[in-house]
Amino acid sequence: MTTQAKAKWLRFLVLVLGGGTIYKLANLKDAFYVPMQENMGLSHTEIGTLLSVNAIVATVLFVAGGFLADRYEPRRLIPVGLIGAGLLGLYMATFPGFGAMLIVFGLLAICADCLFFPSLLKAIRNLGDDDEQGRMFGFLEGGRGVVDTLIAFAALGVFLVMGSGADGLKSAILFYSAINIGAGLLTWFLLSDAEPRADGGKEPVGLAGLMEAARVPGIWLVSLNVFMVYIVYCGLTYFIPYLKDMYELPVALVGAYGIINQYFLKVLGGPAGGYMSDKTFRSPSRYLKWAFLALLPVMGVIVALPTGPGFIYPAMAATLSFAFIVFTMRGVFWAPMSEVGIPSRITGSAFGIGCLIGYAPGMFAYMIYGAILDRFPGEQGYTYVFGLMSALAVIGFVVASLLRRTISGGAALAGASEAATEATSGA
Repeated sequence: MTTQAKAKWLRFLVLVLGGGTIYKLANLKDAFYVPMQENMGLSHTEIGTLLSVNAIVATVLFVAGGFLADRYEPRRLIPVGLIGAGLLGLYMATFPGFGAMLIVFGLLAICADCLFFPSLLKAIRNLGDDDEQGRMFGFLEGGRGVVDTLIAFAALGVFLVMGSGADGLKSAILFYSAINIGAGLLTWFLLSDAEPRADGGKEPVGLAGLMEAARVPGIWLVSLNVFMVYIVYCGLTYFIPYLKDMYELPVALVGAYGIINQYFLKVLGGPAGGYMSDKTFRSPSRYLKWAFLALLPVMGVIVALPTGPGFIYPAMAATLSFAFIVFTMRGVFWAPMSEVGIPSRITGSAFGIGCLIGYAPGMFAYMIYGAILDRFPGEQGYTYVFGLMSALAVIGFVVASLLRRTISGGAALAGASEAATEATSGA
């Protein structure tokens, strides 16, 4: 391996480390949904509201984050986001009231989604060539899954050692905070500034870069495609209380299942999605189209299974299978940015627009799913939630089909133009 390749993969590993740590506090519900209810006094709707506030702030600031990513180097933005999130976690560990928690979740969005994430996406996009995009983003998701899983299981261990109560939850939050601060310091020292461009030019930033990105037609379908994947992904959270309520899964195992469902599947799903996109389907957009359709029979199995402790393992297998497919899609849902012809110099602005639309479900999906479960307790509520997720997967299939048709049409047009140019040159 050349020195240049080693430097490339070292930067990649540092980015994966940051990407696998910064969302732990905002997504505390992944491993500690039930402890949050029992020890912080939060209902389904209140937890959903916290997540929605986080998403609203994130969505409003994604475009600003894209502007910052095009203007400043990742080495400057990524550590600030990580350390800021860690400091907020120190306050969260005091179990402030619901109003204060709303503010904390909003500030976490600034750290993670404005300062950190668009810069991360730009850095990953620029690390690989066009024919590597599926694998680069897939390995990012898989690598984040490794970090996510290790840290989350460690936090769960801290929670159990400290008694599985309020002290355990506080200790787990403090653990997450320390990891964020440590990762921020590491990225500051290990990331390097990008090499200056050979032509000495400057990348377009601000309104100019944003308008250039907005004029690429395919970016809107890519963003809507991400929207559909993400709104289905939000529903994965409710597999956690579903197994507890309908199958009597013990609280400690609920936490372990949540870590596997939300984190470990990234380890498998991200690289699997990247490989299938690049090697089997030879197009991320084509893979996403058929993956949406594959979700429907799996959800049919989940809904059809009898409830009760005797069916806990089939229920776990079915829900994890559904989540695995979603994570293969999450691993590559940004890769079509290359297929629609986004120039690398405005990647930050393009991802800012994409994140604004693509992650918008976080503003309302958790509140809707949570409100349904509070309004219709028990099996009926879960049936409604899972039915809604299935309907959204059908819409996603339609959107991904339109995206694929647009990309194919653009490729055909480019091929015809190239052939005409060659013919003219030959004449």
